[in-house]
Amino acid sequence: MNFQQLEYIIAIDKYRHFVKAAEACFVTQATLSMMIKKLEEELDVKIFDRSKQPVVPTEIGKKIILQAKITVQEAKKIKELVSEEQDKISGEFRIGIIPTLAPYLLPLFLPSYLKNYPFVKVQISELTTEEIIKRLERNEIDVGILATPLENNMLVEKPLFYEQFVIYASKEEKFMNKKYLLAEDIDINRLWLLEEGHCLRSQVINLCELKSKEKEVHQLDFAAASIETLRKIVEINNGITIIPSLALADMTEKQMQNIRHFKNPAPVREISLVTYRHFIKEKLLLSLENEILKVIPSEMKNSIKKEILKIN
Repeated sequence: MNFQQLEYIIAIDKYRHFVKAAEACFVTQATLSMMIKKLEEELDVKIFDRSKQPVVPTEIGKKIILQAKITVQEAKKIKELVSEEQDKISGEFRIGIIPTLAPYLLPLFLPSYLKNYPFVKVQISELTTEEIIKRLERNEIDVGILATPLENNMLVEKPLFYEQFVIYASKEEKFMNKKYLLAEDIDINRLWLLEEGHCLRSQVINLCELKSKEKEVHQLDFAAASIETLRKIVEINNGITIIPSLALADMTEKQMQNIRHFKNPAPVREISLVTYRHFIKEKLLLSLENEILKVIPSEMKNSIKKEILKIN
């Protein structure tokens, strides 16, 4: 038995297909199949049921794969520990970030991060909160950048900043003559939301207490996949949406006329770096934190003390 064989059975479990697993491991399917067969002969068990498509692990195979993941992960920590002790910050850094944050935060810090840490290989995936949590638990990413709290004792949250929500509305809305608004000023029957699966949708629902109010159906039944789409819908079909303040950075002067701010205490979402509890790439995590905080406005950082209303 060797680590290569353990990595192969992990890949097959992930892809449930020998050819795809072989491609992911950069070996031929014949080589991968032969190595798996040797491992099964050595252990005198069948790890995979090849009679089913897609291929699935046997009951004993599931237990072996779980232990293989633990073994491979722990072995990788040896190299990571050595890297952490060296002055040079290097290595692979896998980052997951939610879609309502990625288009606005990444352009702010990523260019300087890549320049300042040339020996770090950065892999970024735009994922929903639920998917980030799953991948952290499976050790498929190192850190998530997302809205918290998550209330998951397997994860460690490190708050970075608090991002205010603002209102984006058509000029037809009655409240547009006001400078500051309250949540109750919003007509929920004219409110456009992101599709299910986005944490921002849940936060807006909680802010506007939609669960406790009746909501009529728009003539156009539409759930957007992005903040940019929400803005377009408001501009084309009128109505209201609620967006995070970093999304204001790329707006035109004309679009900014559609923005209204909430009256204090302003509703905000907490943005954090989230890692699995056994995470050890502390220097890489600190480098990411520092680069993000360099570009975030001072009033948004978690060190400030101001009247806010945190929305979960």
